[in-house]
Amino acid sequence: MEWLSALWLGAPAWTWLVFLAAVTVLLVLDLGILNRDDHVIGVRESLKLSALYLSAGLLFGLWVWYEFGGEKGLHFYTGFLIEKSLSLDNIFVISLIFSTLAIPAAYQHRVLFWGIVGVIVTRGIMIGAGSALVASYYWTLYIFGAFLVLTGIRMFFVKSGDDDMRDNAILSWLKRHMRVTDKLHGNAFLVRQPDAAGKPLLYATPLFLALCMVEVTDVVFAVDSVPAIFAITSDPFIVYTSNIFAVLGLRALYFALAAMVKRFTYLKYSLAAVLVFIGSKIFLGDFVFGGKVPATLSLAVTAVLIMSGIAYSLWRTRGEDIKV
Repeated sequence: MEWLSALWLGAPAWTWLVFLAAVTVLLVLDLGILNRDDHVIGVRESLKLSALYLSAGLLFGLWVWYEFGGEKGLHFYTGFLIEKSLSLDNIFVISLIFSTLAIPAAYQHRVLFWGIVGVIVTRGIMIGAGSALVASYYWTLYIFGAFLVLTGIRMFFVKSGDDDMRDNAILSWLKRHMRVTDKLHGNAFLVRQPDAAGKPLLYATPLFLALCMVEVTDVVFAVDSVPAIFAITSDPFIVYTSNIFAVLGLRALYFALAAMVKRFTYLKYSLAAVLVFIGSKIFLGDFVFGGKVPATLSLAVTAVLIMSGIAYSLWRTRGEDIKV
C-alpha cells in the first residue's frame, strides 16, 4: 500500500483518490438518484442541487486546509471563486446553444451532466500539460500573467453581443462532417437509421451536437480560467480540484441563472479587473513581495472585485423584467 503515499502530480496518491471518490459520489447522486428521469428542472430544484455542489466544494476546501495547510486552503478557495465567476459567461453561451438547436428543457440537464464528464477529462489534460510546462520552464508563468493582463484589458473595451449560434463556424463544421438527424430521438445522443439503400448507419442527434458544442465552449473558456488559477498557485492538485468543484456547482446552477444572466451585464468589468490583478500578481510576487503575493490578499482582492461587480450589476438592472 506504499503507492498510496507516493506523490502523483505533487500530491499523495490517496488524496487524488479522495477527490475522485467525492466527485463520483456527487455525479452518481445527481444523475443516478436525483435526476434519474428526464424532467424540466425548475429554479428551486436548481438552487437545491447547486447548494449540494457548493457545500461539497466548500467542505472539500476545508479538508484541503486541514490536510495541506492554510495557504493551500486559501489558494483552493481563490481558484474556486475565480473559476465560478469566469464561467458565468459560459452560461449565456450554453443558453444560446440550447435555443439554437431547440433542445427541450427536459433534456438540457442530461447534456450538462455528460458535459461535466468531458470537462473532468479535458481540464485534466490542460492542467496536466500546464503543470508540466511550469515545472520545467518557470518563465511560462510570466506568459500566463501577460496573457491574463491583456485579456483583462481587452474585456474592458470589447462589447459582448448576442452571437447567433446558427452561423457558428464550429457548429457548421460539425454538421458537415457528421450525419445528423433532423429531429431529436428522445434523450439519445446517437441513433441508427437506414440510408437510401436501407443500410443502417449511425447518426448523431441534435442532442449530441449540443453536447459537442458545450464541450468546445468549455475548452475555449478554460483558456482564460486555467491560466488564472495557475497564476494563483502552480500546485496541480489545487488547480484541478478547485476547477472541477467550481464547474460542477455552476452547471447545477445553470437553470436558475440562465433566465437572468443578462442582469450580470456589468460583472464583465470586475472580471476584467480580476484578470488584470491575477496576471499582475505573478510579477508583483516575484519583484515586489519577495517571492509571492500573500494568499489572503489574493483572495480578499478577488472577492471584493467580484462581489462589487455583482452588486453593481444587480443595482443597475433593478426593475428589469426577468423571466425565471
